[in-house]
Amino acid sequence: MKTLGIIPARGGSKGVVGKNLRLVAGQPLISYAIQAAQQSQKLTDFLVTTDSAEISRVAQEYGAAVLLRPPELAADRTPMTPVALHALAYAEQKNTCAYDALILLQPTSPIREGQDIDGVIDLLFSDEDVEGVISVCAMDDTHPARMYTLDGASRMSPLWPEWEMTQRQQLPVVYYRNGAIYAVKSHVLLEQQTLMPAQKKAYLMPRSRLANIDDERDLIITDVLVGLWKQGQLK
Repeated sequence: MKTLGIIPARGGSKGVVGKNLRLVAGQPLISYAIQAAQQSQKLTDFLVTTDSAEISRVAQEYGAAVLLRPPELAADRTPMTPVALHALAYAEQKNTCAYDALILLQPTSPIREGQDIDGVIDLLFSDEDVEGVISVCAMDDTHPARMYTLDGASRMSPLWPEWEMTQRQQLPVVYYRNGAIYAVKSHVLLEQQTLMPAQKKAYLMPRSRLANIDDERDLIITDVLVGLWKQGQLK
């Protein structure tokens, strides 16, 4: 099976300015996705797709192939699916092959390893009915039973009314997409036009390694977690 890893890294970001090149535990954020792809034994090829010359330069310094994407695929509201399809078409033409699956590695969730990527790929091809695999982690007290919507008068409506007063230990386990790895078979991506296909399985990762950067607070927390991870202190 041929698999293509894609690392999407736009130059623009409103939540965290320049986030893909921000230093996290002493390295540019994007470098962690590149290093995980390099560690993988089951990725056939991988590339960084970006609109930024500076990100391109740093990615190449870390040994990644780079695809410069057009401006229409680098806007704030550009969905990930057309970015993935653009990269897949480019790589298949450049490498004169057809890929069986696409593996998305978002730089903003940096705590993943090559063996995680390989585990996802194994799970994806373990059953012909599986169309995609998404990395998740179990959530504890951050749970839908503790969450509410508010109306215009700030009146609270529980998301999960039947579990609202239940003790944490008795709540059903729920799982959170941690953003680290998305995998989809290529024909499914083309047919369903999504990285979230109908028939998908979960690849479970430890909650201790949950890090997903959307704002400056997340960046501060991730800097600490990645530092501990690099020291072997996160299990």
